Amino acid sequence: MTTIQAQVPDPLAKQIEELAEQEQVSVDQLVSIALAYQVSAWRKRDTVSERAKHGTWEKFDRAMAKVRDVPPLPGDEK
Repeated sequence: MTTIQAQVPDPLAKQIEELAEQEQVSVDQLVSIALAYQVSAWRKRDTVSERAKHGTWEKFDRAMAKVRDVPPLPGDEK
């Protein structure tokens, strides 16, 4: 494992400590989990952006043309 030191604003550090206690995990575990989620979200965003570059409105229109023209299921009207 690698140790990373970071400066965190005092109010955020207090929230992290409180949440770690509430969840019965160490601050290190909580920070590692939060960091993993954020890195995953950033990577997913980058992947979606890259895939979007390959899309065209023509491809979108072809895909949408395959969708059946039926009324929405009850409860899905909005």
